[in-house]
Amino acid sequence: MAKTITLIAVGTRGDTQPYVALGRALTARGYLVRLAANKSYAGLVTGAGLEHIPLGVDPQLLLSGPEGQELLSKGHRPLRFLRGLKKLVAPVIDDYFAELEAAGEGADAVVYSTMGFMGSCAAERDGRPTLHAQLQPMEPTREFPVFGGERSFGKLGNRLSYTAFEQVAWHLAREATNRGRSERIGLDPIGRRGAFHYLRDAEVPVLAAFSPTLVPRPMGWKRHVHITGFWFHDAPDDYRPSPELAAFLAAGPPPVYVGFGSMVPPEGMAETVREGVRRAGVRAIILGDPREQPSDDQFHVVSDVPHNWLFPRVAAVVHHGGAGTTAAGLRAGAPTIICPFISDQPFWGARVHAIGAGPAPLLARKLTAEDLGEAIRAAVADPAMRESAAAAGRMIKAERGADVAADVIEDTMGAGSGWGPPSAPAKRPRRVRRIRIRRPRLRSLSLRRS
Repeated sequence: MAKTITLIAVGTRGDTQPYVALGRALTARGYLVRLAANKSYAGLVTGAGLEHIPLGVDPQLLLSGPEGQELLSKGHRPLRFLRGLKKLVAPVIDDYFAELEAAGEGADAVVYSTMGFMGSCAAERDGRPTLHAQLQPMEPTREFPVFGGERSFGKLGNRLSYTAFEQVAWHLAREATNRGRSERIGLDPIGRRGAFHYLRDAEVPVLAAFSPTLVPRPMGWKRHVHITGFWFHDAPDDYRPSPELAAFLAAGPPPVYVGFGSMVPPEGMAETVREGVRRAGVRAIILGDPREQPSDDQFHVVSDVPHNWLFPRVAAVVHHGGAGTTAAGLRAGAPTIICPFISDQPFWGARVHAIGAGPAPLLARKLTAEDLGEAIRAAVADPAMRESAAAAGRMIKAERGADVAADVIEDTMGAGSGWGPPSAPAKRPRRVRRIRIRRPRLRSLSLRRS
């Protein structure tokens, strides 16, 4: 009988698609894969041959409301973002955690996103393997701050930024988390140091689902952290674009692509984007609603086109900096301009700029047509930037991210629970530093008679 692996993806479509790719890799190895994801992504999940476990909270719906828009305005500040997120999800958090807990029941192994931690609790109780999947770096390092953009706080400051973030996140989630663990699962509550520290102490395997091309392995990361490469869920090879899109592509030089995924752009940003494209003197394919935004000889509006088909056909990509869109653009060898809104997006913008594959990121809340036009001109015309993007594309294409992750999952399942379990982590002996006391050197004194 095939073993069952449950994947838990919390977030937007961009947060969900990598888990679909991982699910397909595991299905090809004979596993029965269940993917817990938002109910609006049922077609995405079942279309890949995976069983869908629907989750009730719709991130897009939450972000599109007034409170969601206020949250997006604080997205470049992680601690304020967390406080806003708590306020946004407070009315539904208990029901949502109960959904996550139920999703993890009965699986032989559970792979969960950071915000899907509650889905791993049933497996923890039963001593079954769990793995923590991260679409962005969440393990502490001195090399860059948590969700860091181009700013560094120094080695100590960078390291402490993770502690601060984890403590604030735990303060916001502790009550609901421990209530679910004790009342519904039957586990001990997690202490004040928080869930991140709890899992790290137990060395729960981490699947770091990004490329070492963008994030070389930082010093200090332990062996249980596996950088796998990006997990790509591609459209079928027989995809055919609409006649209108095909005609637009054929009518002139390669256009740029502009799209902000599941983000809700602030008022006026659509016109800012169009004016920036006009200043750059290029054509553009824009992600949006064709019924509300007009298309013409310079702009073609699309509702949804697979990135793996479109991005190799454009001159550059402009987007919000989601990990998946960043990966798709670079894999295609396209220079990338990132306009970050929230959380990890400034980090990816900084990493793209650091490897020379795009200009410095432009914060969405401060975006101007002048800055965007200048960035597009550089991305399209700068030979060094285009070569750096092409080189990154060659390296990312050679990676097998989802397959590498599947290897780690199989190794963990073969090794047993893989983590100890966290409910009773081994206590480390307290290190006692030996203090060497140096005796002061006594100088010889010559006593003279007066």
